[in-house]
Amino acid sequence: MAKLWGGRFESESSKLLEDFNASIGFDWKMWREDIQGSRAHAKMLKNIGILTQGELDSIMGGLDTIATMIESGEFVFSNSDEDIHMAIESKLTQLIGESGKKLHTARSRNDQVALDFRLFSLRANKSLRDSILALMQTLLTIAKDHTHTIMPGMTHLQHAQPVSLAFHIVAWCCSLQRDVQRFQDSFMRNNFSPLGSGALAGTPYGNDREFVAKELGFSAPTLNAMDSVSDRDFALDLLYDIAMLMMHISRISEELVLWSSVEFGFITLSDAYSTGSSIMPQKKNPDVPELLRGKSGRSFGNLMALLSVMKSLPLAYNKDTQEDKENVFDSVHTAKISLQILKECLATTTFHTQNMRKMATKGHLSATDLADFLVRECGIPFRDSHHITGKVVAYAEKKGVDISTLTQQELQSIDSRIKDGASAVLDIESSMEARNSLGGTASAQTLAQIASLEAFITQAKSAME
Repeated sequence: MAKLWGGRFESESSKLLEDFNASIGFDWKMWREDIQGSRAHAKMLKNIGILTQGELDSIMGGLDTIATMIESGEFVFSNSDEDIHMAIESKLTQLIGESGKKLHTARSRNDQVALDFRLFSLRANKSLRDSILALMQTLLTIAKDHTHTIMPGMTHLQHAQPVSLAFHIVAWCCSLQRDVQRFQDSFMRNNFSPLGSGALAGTPYGNDREFVAKELGFSAPTLNAMDSVSDRDFALDLLYDIAMLMMHISRISEELVLWSSVEFGFITLSDAYSTGSSIMPQKKNPDVPELLRGKSGRSFGNLMALLSVMKSLPLAYNKDTQEDKENVFDSVHTAKISLQILKECLATTTFHTQNMRKMATKGHLSATDLADFLVRECGIPFRDSHHITGKVVAYAEKKGVDISTLTQQELQSIDSRIKDGASAVLDIESSMEARNSLGGTASAQTLAQIASLEAFITQAKSAME
């Protein structure tokens, strides 16, 4: 079949060029967006007098038939069609005849692909937000059961202060909350329709771009035609948002890997989300969180790949931007499956709370509480209190016990300025509950944080409806 653009050419393209030039092998994934855009465009053409009602009806029927063919697997994609736009237009003309040739009036493949890809990216944005919110809800459901489950909070991967498991999980959720907000911001910034920009300079047909934008659910049309066909910021925003999300998922996954080790013993991953060794029968490997760590690097690479494609392109459209889609398709798929499997993995994980508490009695986690007590109750400057507490820790180390087990008499034998009541503040549960400042680990504060995040989830879901 002759190329739809082939009127000025005297000989056919080489087969090698067809294969090299074609994007149909991956951009067919945008067929829904292409048909959606064509329907809106056809309605607009009828409104401005380019199409008759009969031609519009014929085009709409033909597009419905093509959609059914693609969904059923009956539609055959060929490299000779180059891309999804030409594939659908060629089939439409085959099905309905001359009316099909009118559909491309007042648009270019440049603004058509900009529309399709933008629609795809915005839908992926909403879908990913929904998946992040579902993961957050799973985490908060777990957290509600563990506001009094004590575990060691760490800095530098060393025992630091006692916190609750719920508090730690809420910290994960806070990073995911920022991811949702980042996706929300990107959606609002990019929710504008490029259709009607033509090849780069607009069209002479008097396109009703406001009608098309409203029909497709956009906030408004884009401002400048040249920018519209060459802009891929919306795709870069999506890749950046996904990269940030995957970085947070990777950090969560790293802790799951650590917690599942014998050295920590905080969790056991379910058999459904673990694997074994081909040679060591005893092994139960945390492959899910390990793969999630690795896939973060994949998403970073996709972002850098598109940045590299775009960095030197002159205005307006250039064929280089054909390289924009596979990276986005890959990152979207990676993020979707990562969110789903992490949610399921966490929902089926066993948390060993007694072991967490046991480990919280190692490393003198309540030492800071003693220093604070010396400042607050004994009137000793903090730097001196820090020094005295260090001596208490050294005493406990020599004795081979945790500071939380020392008696009042032992404390006063180290420094007579330590008043009665000091031993009580060394209790790890008291230490945790004492941090009742806004954002602290005390159970009341953690419950307030959970309530705040649940309110955010409700609001975020409502905003997407």
